[in-house]
Formats: sequence, C-alpha cells, structure tokens
Amino acid sequence: MAGYELEPIGRVESALTDLESAPRQGDEGAPDAWLAIDEAMAPGLRDLAIGDEVIVLTWLDRGRRDELTTHPRGDQNRPVQGVFSTRSPDRPNPIGLHTVVILAIEGTRLRVRNLEAIDRTPILDIKPILEPRSER
Repeated sequence: MAGYELEPIGRVESALTDLESAPRQGDEGAPDAWLAIDEAMAPGLRDLAIGDEVIVLTWLDRGRRDELTTHPRGDQNRPVQGVFSTRSPDRPNPIGLHTVVILAIEGTRLRVRNLEAIDRTPILDIKPILEPRSER
C-alpha cells in the first residue's frame, strides 16, 4: 500500500501535559486550550470567527500504532473491542477528531473549548461543521 505524508499546520498548547491526566473526551473536563497555527497558514484562518464550532484533526503522536483491540476507555472490566469501533488514541493511524468551540482569536492562535488533546499534539487540519442537509 502507498504511504502518505502529512504536515502539521500547528500544535496544541494546553495545560494537559500527560496522557494519564487528560480526559477521555473534550466535554469531560478538558481545560480551554490554544491551537497555535503556523504563520504560513494564516490565510486559511481568515473566515473563522469566535463562537464557531469546528472539527480539529490531530495526530495523536503519543498513541501506540500497533493496537487493533482495546478495552474501551481503558476499563479492563469492559470487553475487548476492535479499535475502529472506539475513540481510542491507540490505533494504526492515530488521527484525533475533536469538536471544539472557538473562544478567542489572536493572530494565528485560536483559543478553544472542549479539546482533550495534550500539549504539543500536532494539528493536521481544521474543518467547519456543516449544517444538516435539511437546513440548507
């Protein structure tokens, strides 16, 4: 199979510094964090606004890439599941998917709510949440 190259567009700046202290999901007590986007990407940020809900894709660089099964949420009392039916950071391609709200914009830095990624996590992309087809 062909390989692919991904270049981070920035990094997460967060008070979360280790996997053990990070919540499993952003709405489970994640502190506000910053998306520190590279200056070269500034034109891509131009239409984002405070209050926007966006999807942030990250590379969970501290996740294990050799995992195909896991106990959901790390709970050994739960039955083992395949990683593709979980949100585990340990998976062949550790891509994180985070729905966040933009709280502030300072140049190429976006302050966001509900990001459980730990400090220095590479950011791959930011995407808008599209309105449902029924509302178009």
